[in-house]
Amino acid sequence: MRPPSDASEKRRRGFRKGHRGERLAAWALRLKGYRILAVRHRTKRGEIDLIARRGDLVAIVEVKVRGTLTEAMDAVGPEAQRRIEAAADLWLARQRDHARLSLRFDIIAILPWRWPVHVPHAWQGRY
Repeated sequence: MRPPSDASEKRRRGFRKGHRGERLAAWALRLKGYRILAVRHRTKRGEIDLIARRGDLVAIVEVKVRGTLTEAMDAVGPEAQRRIEAAADLWLARQRDHARLSLRFDIIAILPWRWPVHVPHAWQGRY
């Protein structure tokens, strides 16, 4: 059996770091009064890191673990936004009360030695 390459170990560390970031982001949202509906929700069009709800507002949240807020914001480019919006469309279509829900696209940046930075309305979706 071959030992793991540096690239695969780096990928594994990044994967674990991302999962820890998602857990931390979920707790930050819970403390703000949101209920977490889904974590790493997968659809055929893409994955949504977190889906959180407070009243009739549903936040579709992309979590980024980066060194600075600017790096985290820049990491969610137009292509990623379209993928997340397409996944949100599929999720929303399955909700019984979809007509009364308001959807919002947020980013939570997990930065070194800081509380998670929640950026509501990080981009305008089709909603």
